[in-house]
Amino acid sequence: MTGTVEASHRQLSGWGRTAPTRARVDRPVDAASIDGAFRTQTGGVIARGLGRSYGDAAQCSGGLTIEASGFSDIGKLDDSSGTIDVGGGVSLHDLMRHIIPSGWFVAVTPGTRYVSIGGAIAADVHGKNHHRDGSFANHVVELTLVTPTGTFTVSQDADPELFWATAGGMGLTGVVISATLRLIPIETSWIRVDSQRFARLDDLMSTMEDSDHRYRYSVAWLDCLGHRDGNHRSVLTRGDHAPSGAIPDRLRSRSREVPGDPRVRVPRSAPGRLVNRLSVRALNEAWFRSSSRSVGSLHPLSGFFHPLDGVGDWNLLYGPAGFVQYQFAVPATRGDVVAEAVGAIASSGIPSFLAVLKRFGPGTPGPLSFSQEGWTLALDFPLGPPGLPALLDDLDELVAHAGGRVYLAKDARLRPELLPVMYPRLPDFAAVRRRVDPVGVLASDLSRRLGIPG
Repeated sequence: MTGTVEASHRQLSGWGRTAPTRARVDRPVDAASIDGAFRTQTGGVIARGLGRSYGDAAQCSGGLTIEASGFSDIGKLDDSSGTIDVGGGVSLHDLMRHIIPSGWFVAVTPGTRYVSIGGAIAADVHGKNHHRDGSFANHVVELTLVTPTGTFTVSQDADPELFWATAGGMGLTGVVISATLRLIPIETSWIRVDSQRFARLDDLMSTMEDSDHRYRYSVAWLDCLGHRDGNHRSVLTRGDHAPSGAIPDRLRSRSREVPGDPRVRVPRSAPGRLVNRLSVRALNEAWFRSSSRSVGSLHPLSGFFHPLDGVGDWNLLYGPAGFVQYQFAVPATRGDVVAEAVGAIASSGIPSFLAVLKRFGPGTPGPLSFSQEGWTLALDFPLGPPGLPALLDDLDELVAHAGGRVYLAKDARLRPELLPVMYPRLPDFAAVRRRVDPVGVLASDLSRRLGIPG
């Protein structure tokens, strides 16, 4: 391939490490080389950023995976408009380190900053501020997309159908090689945080509904193991960007501190699965007891948004079998589904290392975008417990019946027949795919497993 700086055959998997497959991996540096791959590759092509989708969305068994890291330019920040041009392979980590010293921050960040810009668009990622600011694609001014039928610059106004099919489209409309992002101004790199503990899930959810609007960021941690009285403890953490006047003298030299690299790293030789029912119970107990009620405490951006990024290769803690991150969204009127799901998990005895509850604001027009106005719950489950597949199948049915959906960027095992139930606008997505990829060049292990139409 012309303009390709690397070419090899490698085994790839998602962050959950559940279904590795082999493919040719190339790292092109221009649109022409991607176009050449589309014309010559016969086994399917899919883009890959930093491999942080949990399942098989960025894999193409027997085909070609295009690594986007060659598109790594960061353009000049326009202070007057608060926008910046970035390559599709730029990580949020590198972008934050570039813009924070100038008093800017990304409008939306997921729970890790080790995500590429192209990947953030393809998954239409969300953060702790969806109830206020929506998803990542809401803040994309325009993007440049290389498709099997040509290269296009699209926006919400120019070809909105292609723009919104790309946002959340899991790479199945083409390769994002650049984008213009709208940023938000900040005075400091600190978050002023209020924390509150709850013993009952219904009290937590009522508080979030009544007062989340007062904060830009809101997230709740849940203890899904439950207790003898059937209640579930939680910690609600909410915050806003701290103004310069809130920073004490001792922190002045760090007022616009940029995120650092991981402080520690899990070795590849880590012993078998460290996440089990006993360790999760101990961690839950420690987390709850250490999270006393506080008002206005200062937290660095990295600790507030990306606590797990401080541990390199933290996914190895789940052992060689890997883990599943299961995330669902249901309408605002179906908060009962959250309670029923948490109760089912507790009754199963299967530990969830991470359980995070947030509220979504209005969703986007994307036919495959995950977010919809209501509630979203994300859970990590180590593979191994024999009852896990049945538990997740039951949760799928519960969510689908309530008019909800699971997040495709994290999915590794959804039954194909539930996809059109959860994403009823699949025909709209298929129509756009046929327009830009009429012969079906673009494919991934995810799209083949679920039968995503094109």
